[in-house]
Amino acid sequence: MSHLLLVDDDLEVLALLRKFLEKHGYSVEVAADGAALWQAVERRVPDLIILDVMLPGDSGLVLCQRLRAEHTVGIIMLTAMGELSDRVVGLELGADDYLTKPFDARELLARVRAVLRRTGEAKGTLKDSSRPILEFENWQLDVTRRELRSPEKVMIPLSTGEFELLLVFAEHPRRVLTRQQLLDLARGETFEAFDRSIDVQVSRLRRKLETDITGASMIRTVRNSGYLFSPHVVKR
Repeated sequence: MSHLLLVDDDLEVLALLRKFLEKHGYSVEVAADGAALWQAVERRVPDLIILDVMLPGDSGLVLCQRLRAEHTVGIIMLTAMGELSDRVVGLELGADDYLTKPFDARELLARVRAVLRRTGEAKGTLKDSSRPILEFENWQLDVTRRELRSPEKVMIPLSTGEFELLLVFAEHPRRVLTRQQLLDLARGETFEAFDRSIDVQVSRLRRKLETDITGASMIRTVRNSGYLFSPHVVKR
């Protein structure tokens, strides 16, 4: 049973969503602010956190940034209608998905299932034990452990979205992929894309992969087409 943490200062919303998600087989804990979130995480790190942006004290964006730095937990951000900037910033800080209020509980359930499936926490998820380690320019992407190591053997933290996107690039090297292809391959049909989502994820990946002082990028922009992952990739 996957364990979820709902974080929202609207107690009525918390009660309704908790009842709904428990009905669909999840273990659910709730928190109304950042302090309660950290107390809950200390007791038990959840498989997925559903995190509202607008909270008393530290905002959901601040909490998302710290969560991503300290844990590999899945994160779905809840944003206000029309606040595109919150969605972009949330993805930049490491959120795996977002949902705009007001939303249908069934849509949230679909997002929860999709993120849990991607993070390997959902019951019955297939393991990646048969999949290789992918090597490119002395970097190593361990598909089974979902870990990226630099040429200096330093582990580089990746959000679920970053890992999935890098895996798509590494499995399709030296091939131009459109934004829609990247969305389909990395996220699946349940992900509600907006124009800048892939660009944001690519930008974050570039910052983590760039070590060349010349500024050369492993992920190249192909004008009017999409992106190309330039290194030669070896599977072992």
